[in-house]
Amino acid sequence: MDLTKVRNIGVSAHIDSGKTTLSERILFYSGRIHAIHEVKGKDGVGAVMDHMELEREKGITITSAATQVTWDAKGTDYIINLIDTPGHVDFTVEVERSLRVLDGAILVLCSVAGVQSQSLTVDRQMKRYKVPRIAFINKMDRTGANPDKVISMIREKLNVTPCPLQIPIGKESTFEGVVDLIEMRACYFDGEDGEVVRYEPIPEALAEKAKTARQEMLETLSMSSDEMMSMLLEEQEIPIPLIRQTIREATLAHTITPVMMGSAYKNKAVQELLDGVTYYLPTPLDRELTATDLDKKPPADGIPSDPTWNKVKLTSDPNKPLVCMAFKTVVEQYGQLTYTRLYQGKIVKGDSYVNTRTGKRIRFGRLVRMHSNERADVDYAEAGDIIALVGVDCASGDTFCSEGTNYALESIFVPDAVIKLSIEPVKRDGADKLGKALERFRREDPTFRVMSDEETGQTLIAGMGQLHLDIYVERIKREYGVECIIGPPRVAYRETPTKAVDFNYKHKKQTGGSGQYAHVVGQMEVLPEDAVLPYEFVNEVSGGRIPKEYIAPVDKGIQRALVKGPLCECEVVGVRMKLQDGTYHDVDSSEMAFETCGFDAMREVLSKCDLGLLEPIMKLEVEVPDEFQGAVTGHLASKRGVIGSTETTMNICTINAEVPLSSMFDYANEVRSMTQGKGTFTMEFAKYSMLPRGLQAEVVEKRRKEKAERAKQKA
Repeated sequence: MDLTKVRNIGVSAHIDSGKTTLSERILFYSGRIHAIHEVKGKDGVGAVMDHMELEREKGITITSAATQVTWDAKGTDYIINLIDTPGHVDFTVEVERSLRVLDGAILVLCSVAGVQSQSLTVDRQMKRYKVPRIAFINKMDRTGANPDKVISMIREKLNVTPCPLQIPIGKESTFEGVVDLIEMRACYFDGEDGEVVRYEPIPEALAEKAKTARQEMLETLSMSSDEMMSMLLEEQEIPIPLIRQTIREATLAHTITPVMMGSAYKNKAVQELLDGVTYYLPTPLDRELTATDLDKKPPADGIPSDPTWNKVKLTSDPNKPLVCMAFKTVVEQYGQLTYTRLYQGKIVKGDSYVNTRTGKRIRFGRLVRMHSNERADVDYAEAGDIIALVGVDCASGDTFCSEGTNYALESIFVPDAVIKLSIEPVKRDGADKLGKALERFRREDPTFRVMSDEETGQTLIAGMGQLHLDIYVERIKREYGVECIIGPPRVAYRETPTKAVDFNYKHKKQTGGSGQYAHVVGQMEVLPEDAVLPYEFVNEVSGGRIPKEYIAPVDKGIQRALVKGPLCECEVVGVRMKLQDGTYHDVDSSEMAFETCGFDAMREVLSKCDLGLLEPIMKLEVEVPDEFQGAVTGHLASKRGVIGSTETTMNICTINAEVPLSSMFDYANEVRSMTQGKGTFTMEFAKYSMLPRGLQAEVVEKRRKEKAERAKQKA
């Protein structure tokens, strides 16, 4: 491959900005497909890149899809590896791992809404991986389209320098095409699907505006080029090749973001955008890539001060040892499909390569090039390419190298899960299938977590949001045929006594043969809230009233009774048991008898000590734009939250509070809806606190009903 003619790009944006519609037009104009299908089309086909049934039903992108197209730009054929990514924050890992391996990107913005919350997230991800991008203002045909407002939002909200390369010809319902400010000509898109590009002189009504816009573009570019600056000062005509070269260099250096515009849905200006991709976005040769040499060991006196001491530079040379990254895995019926980006060297079908994380040699038996969910077999792939491996067992983020090379590539950033739900099959025979489904999705998606709650015995799933988990539950139902019961995880309440109780309990079982006899007397006290341990046992027996060997079994029996309290089967804490007296029988007393006596005595005490419920309180930190401060603090107060402090810096308000965990399920969605998607929060356990008596009765009744319902469903 001629790597100067290769572009690895992604299409990223906020929800419903038109990413998949744009991808569909790119496939059509490049000849990859021969008919255009819409995301929410009525023809029942749906967009090519939305290949999952669920995606077509809901009209959203759930998983990123890859394809390869060829684009003829002014007589030169370019290979474009394209990845279409989801817009919902719930599927943000798909964007994260795609941008990790791409060289450039198209940031799609809506001409009406401009820079939205997920646009900011995508922008952060692009900056994290230093991915140069072109901003494409889409939906120019919509009522309310305002490209000037969007350009100012790019400058203010994304903190980058926008450089518009076009101005629109008309807008809203009169949008006809664009004026190319580089070549100073009008571009129109004729034919049934806008496939015929027609160039005309700039309309007279726009001539002055175009001239002013071009001058502004050149002044912006001159900040990145001394040659252009001097030519501008001398009022010389600047050649088009120099303008294109300057745009490209400034884009790769992240000093500007070229801005183009059009309407993917109305088939306008997509071809110009593709030309822009070939002119201004990087080739694999333009990206500076490094890997960590795992064979390099730090010196005995510690790690060197140079942070690059164990870094090696990679070159997109097919003749060097292989270094590639598995950036996405999909578990299928006949083995795993692994999307892979080659950074150096060459993969040959049938050869073996080393997974540097595990040290295992793995044979690559089948290589395929993906087109959405279709695949074509290939015999080899070279540096700079993106392909998929079939039947290779590995994890997302693994590095593969040739024998003798032991490098590791920077791993993919995985955000923490923010929401948990409990999951269990409706029918008991679905447990095995559910287990397989959860294991598969856990391997495919690093943001999807599966865990078991030891206290409640529930299987919990955690993810990036309600939609994220809803989609997986729906896939379990469709792909594995398992109906599931979903619910918020049971809060791990604790039960605690609220008053001291004396006890005097005798365990007696003497009905012929070897009997059982044990007798314990004492007092149960309530431990203070700041007690280090949840349970204390104090032996105050004197004069051998109970033999020493029977004291420990009493303690053991008491602790066994504390595992599940009588209120709602939660652990009992805050108990100090004082054993003060008792009696025993020479023949019938035993360790087992005293353990049983301790257990039964504790159960009797728990029925008399007026148990209360303790609930987990979470330490919460919410960051929101200051205009939402009142709404968020009021909402937290309605959740029985106690606001600790608020602090405002640079228009961002940080709210610290303590809030009961039971009211925090689905808070991720609530805070997003209150703050137009701009709010973020972190939450961690703080302490246990007494639940108000009015709410305690509700919790106990709810637990009783849940238990009865589960028993009924399993029956």
